[in-house]
Amino acid sequence: MFDQGSIENWLQSSYLHQIVGLLKSWRQSSLLLQWADVIGMMAVLLVFVVAPFVSTTLIGILLLLCAAFWVLLTVSDNSAASVTWIHAFVVLYWAIATIATVFSPVRAEAFQGWIKLTLYLLMFAMLARSLRSPMWRSVLIALYLHVATFVSVFGLRQWFFGADALATWVDADSSLAGTTRVYSYLGNPNLLGAYLIPAVLFSAAAFLSWKSIPAKGLAVVMGLVNSACLVLTFSRGAWIGFVVAGFVFLLLLVYWVSPLLPSVWKVWALPAVVGGTVAVLSFAILTVAPLRARVSSIFAGREDSSNNFRINVWSAVMDMIRDRPILGIGPGNDAFNKIYPFYQEPGYTALSAYSVYLEIAVETGFIGLICFALLMIVTFCLAWRAFNRLRQNRDPEAFWLMGAIAIMVGMLSHGAVDTVWYRPQISTLWWLMVGLVASYAATTNSKPEHLKS
Repeated sequence: MFDQGSIENWLQSSYLHQIVGLLKSWRQSSLLLQWADVIGMMAVLLVFVVAPFVSTTLIGILLLLCAAFWVLLTVSDNSAASVTWIHAFVVLYWAIATIATVFSPVRAEAFQGWIKLTLYLLMFAMLARSLRSPMWRSVLIALYLHVATFVSVFGLRQWFFGADALATWVDADSSLAGTTRVYSYLGNPNLLGAYLIPAVLFSAAAFLSWKSIPAKGLAVVMGLVNSACLVLTFSRGAWIGFVVAGFVFLLLLVYWVSPLLPSVWKVWALPAVVGGTVAVLSFAILTVAPLRARVSSIFAGREDSSNNFRINVWSAVMDMIRDRPILGIGPGNDAFNKIYPFYQEPGYTALSAYSVYLEIAVETGFIGLICFALLMIVTFCLAWRAFNRLRQNRDPEAFWLMGAIAIMVGMLSHGAVDTVWYRPQISTLWWLMVGLVASYAATTNSKPEHLKS
């Protein structure tokens, strides 16, 4: 299933694929293009360095630069392009979004969303290509971890010295009404929480992957700082993503070490992880009052103002989906903002569906939602195949893949109750994870000589 050879055979007969290497003779004679891969990766690194600190407009310009470099690299490629089934389903999803844009009742607004989606997907293509190099994988993840830790330090400063709430983030009737929710440079605690989920998991992966004692110590510090800041966002959705991602990472770690365990521990390792996780979470909820209050609010239904708001938005969004179930209204928040007011409950203005799955359904219909589900199935299947190959070879590169798998599950869990991952600071991280998996999948059967390090 999802055999690499079958997609390569299909590519050989694809007219679109003929553009790959079309200008390779020009690349060989160009001094600038000799450094094109490095320049393209520098543009990618710049996106992740500045994302938490600059406007979305500037991030969009950098994404456009990355997209332009990917096109330049592709048409001048002097080696066979590594395309996986992940690429195929990404293209399929883009095609569905394109059709949804054409048939959108608000075509101009949907076109704006289509442009943003296209830039993200080209960013994925650039990442999937560049991250086949283990060196670039390590550099990009290490750079993101340093930036995220800097963001977290500023968030912790807000906790100790106070910060003005830029919106009504806590129910006024709650016992946490006066609690500071940190937001650092991102301006929103839910957005910050989503941004830090990958930082926590990659910190754990870095501890396992980095070899020197000082480097491992740095990874521990990063993990503690990022975890503390994430918790202090008091973002329930981010907490859910954090717990789920951490649990998945522990399961993968147990699976990784299981061949080295005594036979008794092979039997009891999984129950120990499950039981230990439940015990730690239960102890924390029972002993930490703010945590207990925030967790209990998840189950408060409409009695919690945030829950009530989301339920009313979800009800309106379901009506939107019911009216355009096949292809939706077209991609992007601009299209959503044009259509949603006709369905909203009075006083419940919203900028999105507050659920990634509902957002996909409302933008691209059930066809788009099914395609996204297939993309996730393919991605996790290829990730699992690559992980087993690395596990068999005891290759430490597996730790980054473990982190990516856990992060994706965590972000999907958070996405069930929020749509912050449509913000460029989060969306770029999401496509980093998909691109990272695709880079491993592309090297499952072979690794080009020039990409070895």
